[in-house]
Amino acid sequence: MYDKQKLAELAEEKDRWEETTLHQTTARFPERREQFVTLSNEPIRRLYTPLDVAGLDYMQDIGYPGDYPYTRGVHATMHRGKLWTMRMFAGFGTAEETNARYKYLLDQGNMGLSVAFDLPTLMGYDTDAPEALGEFGTCGVAISSLKDMEILFQGIPLDKVSTSMTINSPAAIIWAMYIAAAEKQGVPMEVLRGTLQNDILKEYVAQKEYIFPPEPSMRLVVDTIAFGTQHMPAWNTVSISGYHIREAGSTAAQELAFTLGNGLEYVRWSLARGLDIDDFAPRLSLFFNCHNDFFEEIAKFRAARRIWAREMRETFGAKNPRSWLCRFHTQTAGVSLTAQQPENNIVRVALQALAAVLGGTQSLHTNSMDEALALPSEHAVTVALRTQQIIAEESGVVNTIDPLAGSFFVEHETNRIERQVYAYWQQVEALGGVLPAIEKGFYQSEIANAAYEFQRRVDAQDAVIVGVNQYADPDEVLRIPILAMDPQGYERQVARLAALRQTRDNVRVGETLQALRHAAQGTENTMPYILEAVRAYATLGEITDVFRQVFGVYEEPTWI
Repeated sequence: MYDKQKLAELAEEKDRWEETTLHQTTARFPERREQFVTLSNEPIRRLYTPLDVAGLDYMQDIGYPGDYPYTRGVHATMHRGKLWTMRMFAGFGTAEETNARYKYLLDQGNMGLSVAFDLPTLMGYDTDAPEALGEFGTCGVAISSLKDMEILFQGIPLDKVSTSMTINSPAAIIWAMYIAAAEKQGVPMEVLRGTLQNDILKEYVAQKEYIFPPEPSMRLVVDTIAFGTQHMPAWNTVSISGYHIREAGSTAAQELAFTLGNGLEYVRWSLARGLDIDDFAPRLSLFFNCHNDFFEEIAKFRAARRIWAREMRETFGAKNPRSWLCRFHTQTAGVSLTAQQPENNIVRVALQALAAVLGGTQSLHTNSMDEALALPSEHAVTVALRTQQIIAEESGVVNTIDPLAGSFFVEHETNRIERQVYAYWQQVEALGGVLPAIEKGFYQSEIANAAYEFQRRVDAQDAVIVGVNQYADPDEVLRIPILAMDPQGYERQVARLAALRQTRDNVRVGETLQALRHAAQGTENTMPYILEAVRAYATLGEITDVFRQVFGVYEEPTWI
C-alpha cells in the first residue's frame, strides 16, 4: 500500500526526528517510564508510522465493511444502519424476581434478554439437592424444571424477544425447557430467536463448570447444533466464549487464540457428524470480553473477524458468505471491577463499552458498578444500560464505520494479535489438537502464567488500578445501595419442586428418562428425548443424572 521510495524517505525523516526534536524534548522532560506495555504486557512503541505496517494490503487485510475479510465489520452499514443489541445479563434468586427484572429492563430500553443461572443450575443440580445447599440464586436465577422456566418468562412474549442463555454443561436441557416454555405460550420452536452459550471447551480451559468428560460433552454440543440446524433456523446454537478465558487471566491474544480455536473444533466435530458447513456455520456466534486496554481490545475484535473469515473460507471451504461472519456479543470486563471506590467502575465500563462499539460488536452487556460487591441493584443496572444508550445516541461514534481503520497503531496491533493467534494454534497442533492440549494442561498453564504476571505487575505498581494500588482512600465508606433478594425465595422454590414431583405424571417421567438413557447409550441425537423428558416435567437434576450415569463425571488431571 506504500511506495518503497517514500518509505525509505520516511525512515530517514524518522531518524532525523529522533535525533533532534525527540532527543531535545526527552532531555528536558524524560518519559514517565522506560517501557510502556499493553494490558497483556506487550511492548508499545513510542510512535507508529507507515513503516510499522509497510506490508499492509488494503483489500486483503482491511477491505470494506460487509465484505471479506470483514476486518471493518460484518455489515455494510454497521451501526449507521442498526445499533448493536443492548442485552443486559441478569438473573438472581427465584424465577419470579428475575422475571420482574427482565420486565424492568425491557421497559428501560433493553433490546434482548440474557439469562444468568445460579451455580446449582450451571452444574445440573436441582435447588433442593444436597450439593446445592447455600448456593441458591446467588449468582443467577434458579431453574430446576419447566415450571420455573414458565415463570421466568411469564408475560414476556417469546416470539417478540431474543434470548441469550449462559449455560454450558446442561445447556441442552435448559434449552429444551426454553423451547417447551415457548410451546406453552403457543410459540413454535421454528420462530424462536436467541443464543445458547453451550461452549463446553472453555469450561475445561477456564471456567471449570464441567460435568461430563470432554468426548460425551462434545457429543451433546453437536446434538444441539444438529437439532438447531434442522428445526430452529434463527437460533445460535453455540456462543463460543472468550469472556471466561479472559476473566481467568489470559492475555488478549490468548483469549482470541483459544476462543477461535475452540470454535473451529466445534466445526470439525460437526463436520464429522456429517453436517454441511454452510448449513450450521451461519448460526455459530462468538462472545468476547472487553478489557481496559482501549486500542488492544479494538484490534482484537478486528483480528477476530479477519481470522474467522479466512479459516471458514480457506481452511474449511465454506461457500456461503454468512458462514464467514464472526458475529459476536461483548461483555465488559467483570474482573476489572473493584470493590474499592465502586463509582470508578462506571468510567471503566464506559471506556470498555466504547471500545466494543468501535470494535464492531453486534451485541453488548455493560457491567454494573456494584458487581464486585453483589448482584446488580436496579439503580446500578440502569446506569450500566444508560451508558450504552449515551454511547449510541450522544457520542457520535456510530456515525461512521470503523473510524480507527488505517491508524498505524491499530493496524499494527491487529496484525500482532493475528500473528500470536496462529503461533498458539501451532503449539496446540503440536500437542495433538484441542482435546489433547486440554488434557495436558496447556491452556490452563498459559492462562495461569499470564494471570500471575499481571498480578505481579499490580503488586509492583507497574500496572495501576485506580483506587486500589494507587489513589486509594483509607477512609472510604460504601455509598451505593446493594441488592437484597427475597429471603423466602429458597423455601418457595423448594416447596414448588416438592409439589411438582407430587402432581406430575411420574410414570410418564420415568418412561421419558428411560428413553433418554437408551438414546445416550447409543448414537441417536439426544435432543428429542431431552425435550420429551422436559415436557413431562422431569427436573434438571433428574435428566442430568441420566447423563452422569451413562457418561460419568469428569475430574481434571493434576499436572506437575
